Amino acid sequence: MKKNAPLKAAMLAAAAACLIGAGAHAQGYPERPVRLLVPFAAGGTTDLVARIVADGLGRELGQPVVVENRGGGGGAIGAEALTKAAPDGYTLGVATVSTMATNPATNAQTPYDPLTDFTPITNLVNVPNVLTVNPKTPANTLKEFIALLKSQPGTYSYASAGTGSISHLDGELFKSLTGTDMIHVPYRGSGPALNDTLAGQVSAQFDNLPSSLAHIQAGKLRALAVAAPARVAGLPDVPTFAEAGLPAMNNMAWYGLVAPAGVPADIVTRVHDAAVKALQDPGIRQRLQDRGALVDGGTPEQYAALIKRELDLRKRIADEQNIKLN
Repeated sequence: MKKNAPLKAAMLAAAAACLIGAGAHAQGYPERPVRLLVPFAAGGTTDLVARIVADGLGRELGQPVVVENRGGGGGAIGAEALTKAAPDGYTLGVATVSTMATNPATNAQTPYDPLTDFTPITNLVNVPNVLTVNPKTPANTLKEFIALLKSQPGTYSYASAGTGSISHLDGELFKSLTGTDMIHVPYRGSGPALNDTLAGQVSAQFDNLPSSLAHIQAGKLRALAVAAPARVAGLPDVPTFAEAGLPAMNNMAWYGLVAPAGVPADIVTRVHDAAVKALQDPGIRQRLQDRGALVDGGTPEQYAALIKRELDLRKRIADEQNIKLN
């Protein structure tokens, strides 16, 4: 027994050191600014949500949270950049349906695995999607727009946030469900796509509501249908896709917070708790709600399950509609 005493003491000391080290990650974290990668260009919904949340998250963490836009590839370029960052909590990212579901579901060359290459932290908000047209487009309702497209196939175009994005997949699903033909015009995010839709360079856009809402309310865009469980308070006269006869289009978008795979659990907890507190701030909640976003803030486990469900759904839609990008 005495001979083994030094060995046991060493083992106990090593175990204690591991426990201390495990808890030490978050004690000093963060000691410098945190980078928040947004996988789309500035001006779109992803960027708007990120900048609103970054303000509150930085206050809760005690360090600035600096938003960095890394657009392209329907969000794949920015998402891949996050997977290559050090798993130390100093680089976080905004995950979307596009980056975690539609892109991987439609493109076998997507350079990451949404289920293994990221650490889910929390789903920040859920957001309705909306189909809008430029006011010059001669259609006031969804029924009229479908009839217009059928009468002039290949004449009208729709803008998306990029090839493989949720807006692209929704556009192709819409075409398949309605038997219509539109030209797809991809951009490096919904912001640039929105600018050209407003200018009339493209006829229509499948977008997330927050980035389009103010323009709809100002009469600069005409909303034909929203993807939401019920009509949106700010657009009481606009039917849901389910009401308009396209229930398969009635899926909301979401925007969550993720980190590279391998981030220590205590740092995940620290960031999660700070994000939830930020989302509970009345000013931040109001800013998000004013843009049509519904605050979430669930657990990492709940967010991981949501990502898996969305990926399975988008894979099924892609297979059923034969939407493949490669």
